Amino acid sequence: MIPVCRPGCGACCIAPSISSLDKPAGEACRHLDTAMRCRIFGLPERPACCAGLQPAREMCGETRDQALRWLANLEAATRP
Repeated sequence: MIPVCRPGCGACCIAPSISSLDKPAGEACRHLDTAMRCRIFGLPERPACCAGLQPAREMCGETRDQALRWLANLEAATRP
């Protein structure tokens, strides 16, 4: 497990859909700032699915592009 998110990544706020925010897969979350950081991190309005997602080497890979691909593949594999 990697200890913290990669600076400037934001892959987990872009690749997956977030139904509680009506955010489709592949689009940036409206709470993602220009530095690719969540503006509601740690706040009660942050969706549970976001709060439960923890950075891990498998998901984050070595680069932002690897993370985007891994999360996009997961999104596609779990689409109803």
